[in-house]
Amino acid sequence: MDKGKADNYVYLQLADTYYNMFNTAEAARWYAKATEQKQDAEIYYRYAQMLKANGKYEESNKQMRTFAQMAPGDQRAKAFNENPNYVPRLLDKSKLYEVKPSDVSSDKSDFAAVLYDKSVWFASARNGARKDYGWNEEPYLDIYRADYNDDGTITNAGTVSELNSKWHDGPVTISADGNTMYFSSESFKEKESEKNKKLNAKFGQVYLFKATKQGDKWGDITPLPFNDKTYSCANPSLSRDGKTLYFSSNMPGSMGSTGATDIWKVSIGSDGSYGKPENLGKNINTEGAESFPYISDDGTVLFFASAGRPGLGGYDVFQADLQKNTEATNLGKPVNTEKDDFAFTFNKQRKTGFLSSNRNGNDDIFVVSPICGVQLLTVVTDAKTGNILANASVSIVDDRKNVIATEQSNAKGEVTYRVECNREYTIQASKDGYEGAGFPVKKQDGGDQRVEAKLQPIETIVKETEIVLNPIFFEFNKSNVTREGAFELDKLVQVMKSNPNLTILAKSHTDNRGSDAYNLALSDRRAKSTVQYVISKGIAKSRITGKGFGESEPKADCGENCTEEQHAQNRRSEFLIVK
Repeated sequence: MDKGKADNYVYLQLADTYYNMFNTAEAARWYAKATEQKQDAEIYYRYAQMLKANGKYEESNKQMRTFAQMAPGDQRAKAFNENPNYVPRLLDKSKLYEVKPSDVSSDKSDFAAVLYDKSVWFASARNGARKDYGWNEEPYLDIYRADYNDDGTITNAGTVSELNSKWHDGPVTISADGNTMYFSSESFKEKESEKNKKLNAKFGQVYLFKATKQGDKWGDITPLPFNDKTYSCANPSLSRDGKTLYFSSNMPGSMGSTGATDIWKVSIGSDGSYGKPENLGKNINTEGAESFPYISDDGTVLFFASAGRPGLGGYDVFQADLQKNTEATNLGKPVNTEKDDFAFTFNKQRKTGFLSSNRNGNDDIFVVSPICGVQLLTVVTDAKTGNILANASVSIVDDRKNVIATEQSNAKGEVTYRVECNREYTIQASKDGYEGAGFPVKKQDGGDQRVEAKLQPIETIVKETEIVLNPIFFEFNKSNVTREGAFELDKLVQVMKSNPNLTILAKSHTDNRGSDAYNLALSDRRAKSTVQYVISKGIAKSRITGKGFGESEPKADCGENCTEEQHAQNRRSEFLIVK
């Protein structure tokens, strides 16, 4: 390029080089030049990812549209076509974790930290005594171990000399009893490689190895039997029961295109034997790259990094429920950013975990702490027939009566909210033709909760002489309609719209605090406020009148010894059918 001899081939080679090193700005620059001539579909996908990584979402979507037109059957194209504006929705997603820098990171590449007992294990290129790796001019990776202290600090990081070779080593996974380790290293350790005569070079693969604890050291290092010099196996994660090893590989049977890795698993017998590796399938893997699996302590949730699923840019961290066999979901910000975010691990006992990311320009290790939340699923149905009610209005109200959000139920009658742990909430659901109602949400420490919002047809509140609503309470000494009051009055509005000949008298009452004359005037203001609200919803003013009765007709006849609850019962409105 510097010599003025560049052509489209050179532009593409430069673009791919920067893409592979995740220099997003330079990669986008050269893909822009390369795509001045028509390219294969995969090039437009890569160009789109680099644009997205630089926050250029509209330009990225333009390239994704080209990719989707050229490869309509590709899973990534289908995902884009189904939801082309996924980025804003991910940005609005409630945070699942807090993310903070870790004091174990250095100025070199550090990643794939995992906490076992009181030790943090990770891979790092900080060993200045090692020969530099030509790809990024940093030392080869070594396996490191550090102390995890009770106050959450990480100290005394050092190499695990008996595991490290003169090639790349790490990351690791360790059994529950602490006596067995699986780790990544290179096939050169086994003197296995493939020679390229044209380039006069040997090319190796990443292999998986097993080591066992021998006193204070690790020994008996053996390669796993499914390693092969034609593909790589890396980034192991062992289930806590020791029966399943998850890893990434581009072995035959992978869904990934152009050598991209998938997530695989292999069973481990009680005698130490290995089954046949199994691909985890399309709920996890795509035509793009998936890597860095981590299986949760209970074996039900798999965390992994994907560059093939809709995300914020580069690798994003996803989770999948292996028991429910559902589609993987993006963890959103701040776990994910426009850069590479990967190697998510979590220690359930200590409620802390680690994330690796190059969001600051270098692979660093971050500490993640869960934000306790409850996944709240509301299902709206007809109380009489059980039929699903779509397009119902569903609000989530906190314990201070604040309406946090309102959404419409989908075709399944569902609305999902994620709310704080250990707080009480109320779901308020309403729909034309039905009586709006509130449904309590009990306190819960994480997990899922289902709310059955069964709405009664509006006719059930129409009696012979009155419309029966929940009390329209007013705050002490005030006449304005509250949010709760409006929710109830909307039911009256629906009844009157459904019965155009109905005429209503709204009676307003106060508690017995204050003088008779003052309370009579206050109740009259409340009656007029109630009537005005109904008229504002489109009901003719000739069909509703209001009158205040002060404290003359108490609901709770408690004299001078009323409780606050009884006072509230007496501050009310009633709705009589005049004709």
